Amino acid sequence: MAIVVVGSVALDSITTARGTYPRRLGGSATYFSLAARRSTTVRIVAAVGGDFPPSLRRALRHPRVDLAGLAVLPGKTFRWAGRYSEDFASRDTTGLWLGVFETFRPHLPPQARSSSSVFLANIDPRLQGLVLSQVERPRLIAVDTIDHWIRHERDALLKLLRRVDMIFLNEEEAQLLTQARSHRAMGAWLRRAGPSVIIIKQGWYGAVGWCGRSMVWVPAYPVDETVDPTGAGDSFAGGVLGVLDRAKRIDGNLLRHAMLYGSVIGSFCVEAVGVAGLRRLTTVKFERRLANLKRISGLRV
Repeated sequence: MAIVVVGSVALDSITTARGTYPRRLGGSATYFSLAARRSTTVRIVAAVGGDFPPSLRRALRHPRVDLAGLAVLPGKTFRWAGRYSEDFASRDTTGLWLGVFETFRPHLPPQARSSSSVFLANIDPRLQGLVLSQVERPRLIAVDTIDHWIRHERDALLKLLRRVDMIFLNEEEAQLLTQARSHRAMGAWLRRAGPSVIIIKQGWYGAVGWCGRSMVWVPAYPVDETVDPTGAGDSFAGGVLGVLDRAKRIDGNLLRHAMLYGSVIGSFCVEAVGVAGLRRLTTVKFERRLANLKRISGLRV
């Protein structure tokens, strides 16, 4: 059992009311992998430049993380800089340097091609389709996207959705894509587009999901303080797919359990700057928080 994730490994510069934190390990594939590795093996397919610090590569190393697909290319590593409002209600991108990511064309190593699951992080849907042409027979293909691709590559995205089993979106993205106003209408539209498993993230309020026609909802874990929400969505996705990758069959109850798992992992992500919260997460802390989330939400899974 293994998930191949195709996305970015980046250098982030994050500014909050507390201060600025430059050159932190980031990227969609990074957050996803640090979350999913708790449950299953993860194979990263991404590219960094020659300037990528060896210390950050070591931070990715783990018995359950395969770095064979992490290419080091001539040039600069993808960099992102962002500033959050004091209450984290909004975020402005203050800098974006694609570097080697501008010409990145995913190439899956032989072992990655036989992975049981695929996670297509929020890159160009044409590149996501290129990945699917390289995998063999995965049991689960999940995709994430953002408003940029919905606005500018809608046709390519809709074509891709016919080839995937699962999609992650936030509420704004789901409304933009479906032009629907209710969660039920959004879910019905997305099912017709292709995916049978759908998750719409609601930020502070949790997430709503569908497995076929079964609709489930889980709350976000109530953290004492948000320090940095960067990567929370990818961490949530990693937690969810880490659970689903091990399953022979997905139903509503399993999806709810996986979403609870993802909600808890996402809560540890936002409590520290960058990936620090995920890196120092222990099994004891995780299990305690998962049990607490089930208790306060009244869910028994």
